[in-house]
Amino acid sequence: VQLVESGGGLVQAGGSLRLSCAASGMFFSVNDMGWYRQAPGKERELVALVTHDGSTNYGDSVKGRFTIFRDNAKDTVDLQMNSLKPEDTAVYYCYLWTIKAYWGQGTQVIVSS
Repeated sequence: VQLVESGGGLVQAGGSLRLSCAASGMFFSVNDMGWYRQAPGKERELVALVTHDGSTNYGDSVKGRFTIFRDNAKDTVDLQMNSLKPEDTAVYYCYLWTIKAYWGQGTQVIVSS
């Protein structure tokens, strides 16, 4: 299974970015897909998850600002990030759970103040 992320970059505070992740490879069925992030010196934390039936779960710090979208037919998951803050600066990792967890290589998001 391979996860390919795109869409990271540099943005000013208050701006928006959209991250995309596409899964490929042999897997029977996908349960959860989503995004985690890790800032320098901090542990990896949940940003947003979406189950196969569309249920979502967001980290407290991003609720109301970020929205996760999933396309089951294409095995893709996007993260729309609005009202970005400097504290959102981190490496964002795509996540997929089938019979085990898979991670993307990470994409850097930098929010300048």
